[in-house]
Amino acid sequence: MGTIAIVILNWNGRDMLRRFLPAVLSCSDEPGAEVWVADNGSTDGSAEMVEAEFPAVRVLRLDCNYGFAEGYNRALREVEADYAVLLNSDVEPTSGWLRPLAEYMDAHPEAAACQPKVLSYHQKDHFEYAGACGGFIDRYGYPFCRGRLMDTVERDLGQYDAPITVSWTTGAAMFIRLADYRGAGGLDGRFFAHMEEIDLCWRLRSRGRELACVPRSVVYHVGGATLAKGSPKKTFLNFRNNLLMLYKNLPPAELRPVMRVRLLLDWLAAAAFLAQGRVGDFRAVLRARREYRRMLPDFRQAREENLRAARAADAGCRTSFCLLWQYYVRGRKHYSSLPSR
Repeated sequence: MGTIAIVILNWNGRDMLRRFLPAVLSCSDEPGAEVWVADNGSTDGSAEMVEAEFPAVRVLRLDCNYGFAEGYNRALREVEADYAVLLNSDVEPTSGWLRPLAEYMDAHPEAAACQPKVLSYHQKDHFEYAGACGGFIDRYGYPFCRGRLMDTVERDLGQYDAPITVSWTTGAAMFIRLADYRGAGGLDGRFFAHMEEIDLCWRLRSRGRELACVPRSVVYHVGGATLAKGSPKKTFLNFRNNLLMLYKNLPPAELRPVMRVRLLLDWLAAAAFLAQGRVGDFRAVLRARREYRRMLPDFRQAREENLRAARAADAGCRTSFCLLWQYYVRGRKHYSSLPSR
């Protein structure tokens, strides 16, 4: 087992750290494992609390809030280890959670990253929205998971306990080779937050690396600790960053056809928000489309670099079907009911 740096990025999350750090420390007692808190310029005394109450934790202070993506980039520049774990501050690991992940990675040198089974902290027999039991992407860029399609979250009955190769691993608990993280350029700091781990995973897959979910490892995730699921800001970041991710990574032959369909689907989503009285989300979608167009020139170089580095046109990152059609029209609400990829 190589050395492991468990890095928790924090911004004004003192209470979450005080609540969950004891479990992280007690459940991560593996040789070569070290817990870090990277503080994103908090103003609530988070860093001081960790230093005073958890002396075994290494504290790295950043000078301002760089967001999830750039915050981790800056933090991981300071870390030296074989593996890094990107762990949300609202995650409660279970005993021995690190060992199955490390053993999988040691046995599979072709794998760049893996994730545990992610269950809900508040409903422990159900999967958690952000990551569940491994992530996938449909033809038009919509992410989904084993155990979670759209807003339908399944109960964990052991139906997804087999390890599996996936399209993306959750940023809530991502176990990644530090060399792969750095080699692919890390997270895209321009995303600030949301979709950045899926973008990184797409780049890793296109470069010939594999990703996996290892369900023998289990964690519980609160979710929505920074931005609530129904927040218009979260809607804005998800829509904008999803479009930027597609632009950065789609093969040339797919870019225009996919983006034409996405334009239609985004307008339908905006109309649905408006019909539900969710005016903030309606405006967030429109703003996301405007920001996407405005930011395109800044991402052209990244797209060219990704295409040059890609070993395969799509590397099997996306499914051939449309998730929205399967979910809303065909009524398929569980991962196991979806067509084969």
